[in-house]
Amino acid sequence: MSTHSTHTIWAIEVVIDEDSSATEAKATLQVGDHRLTGWGRARRNPHDPERPRVGEALACARALSELSHKLLDGAAGEIEEFEGRRVKLQS
Repeated sequence: MSTHSTHTIWAIEVVIDEDSSATEAKATLQVGDHRLTGWGRARRNPHDPERPRVGEALACARALSELSHKLLDGAAGEIEEFEGRRVKLQS
């Protein structure tokens, strides 16, 4: 790392809603005036025991995964603008 560095913090808000059969999560990242949102859902098989934290973890992971893909797509779009060619970034 260079001797000159900057420190930036991005905060992600995750809102989780659940009922007896499904859990949904919405992950939102606000950076300046730019907002990205990811959504995830987990459904419980009626024969499975109730384990709310499992549903929360799955729904949250899926929302964060979608959010991360949107971040990668946005970064690729910015690179394409100054490179003048199509790029594909690996996750």
